[in-house]
Amino acid sequence: MQRKNISSGGKWEKAVGYSRAVRVGNFIEVAGTTAFFDNEVQGKGDPYAQTMLILNKIKDTLEKAGSSLEDVVRTRIYVTDIKMWNEVGMAHGEFFRDIKPASTMLEVKSLIDPELLVEIEASAIIE
Repeated sequence: MQRKNISSGGKWEKAVGYSRAVRVGNFIEVAGTTAFFDNEVQGKGDPYAQTMLILNKIKDTLEKAGSSLEDVVRTRIYVTDIKMWNEVGMAHGEFFRDIKPASTMLEVKSLIDPELLVEIEASAIIE
């Protein structure tokens, strides 16, 4: 199977050695995605806003890989405070209410920047 790496052009991809997403055959893995845009954290202090930004970024990445949100079979959500679950869950529901991928939400001690509240990974299988 042919491998296709999808880049966002972010400076960390080259420095750390990863891709925004990788497609092998009909399977796509989207790397942990945050609300970091234009060298700045967006939606500071707002887990709902950060989640919406992240999911839009994942949507765009999947489209670059020849896929869509409808192909997502799993999401993994990392939050720095599990008390934010409702706001994060509401935003996730706006994208996935009808798709219903398997999903996990975990509280983590911190993300790479203290102003980042949410990070999301996604897996997709193109039918």
